[in-house]
Amino acid sequence: MNAVLFRNGGPRFRGDDIVAVAATSNNDDIVTFVVTDIEADGPSPLESSMLSFASVACDVTGTVLDEFEAVLEPRSDRQPNPMTMAWWKTQPDAYRHATENAEPPEVVMPRYADWVEALPGFHVFAAAPMSFDGLWMDHYLQTYAGVRVLGHPTGGRQIFRGGGVDLYTMAGTLRGAPYMKWGMQRVPADWYGHVPHSHRAIDDARGFANVLAKLFSISATLPRIEATESVYR
Repeated sequence: MNAVLFRNGGPRFRGDDIVAVAATSNNDDIVTFVVTDIEADGPSPLESSMLSFASVACDVTGTVLDEFEAVLEPRSDRQPNPMTMAWWKTQPDAYRHATENAEPPEVVMPRYADWVEALPGFHVFAAAPMSFDGLWMDHYLQTYAGVRVLGHPTGGRQIFRGGGVDLYTMAGTLRGAPYMKWGMQRVPADWYGHVPHSHRAIDDARGFANVLAKLFSISATLPRIEATESVYR
């Protein structure tokens, strides 16, 4: 299996190597985390457009299997939010990356769904926070590809498993911080692998993938608690 160095120092696999991972492992035991960051021209997918997004597919150790990055054409039935656009004016380089070489979302989102589906094992969506990036991705995937970010019991094509990972919550609790100090800006820089949070989607997704691996390494040191019986049905 050929590995190439990922720019934050972690190993990364491409193409046929992903097939090799699936072929040489018990696929039922593999979980691939799809760590995603989006950029938009407003706070709500019901009013504005997603400009760009990027996903880093990695395992629990942070080994990167693949990446997906796309720039989307704005929707004709949505409008940019003035406050968001005023903020974008303070981020000219990031805005350029979020708007150059845009493709129609009806082309990109089915391609993305196929990409996720081809990843090894079970696929779990992860973002910081789920309530923003997850909301946008769920809306666009449902609108343009007929799939959801979250697993659900209603049948049909499902590319993700379970309720996903909210890095905002996971980082806050594993740091032992009170709720009002859960912000991702309080996460140590080395947990991000010193990848700059540039508001370029691929940079931010790479940094969050490193945070996820660090959080799982912390979680692994805690005693495991498993219910023998539960009130949950």
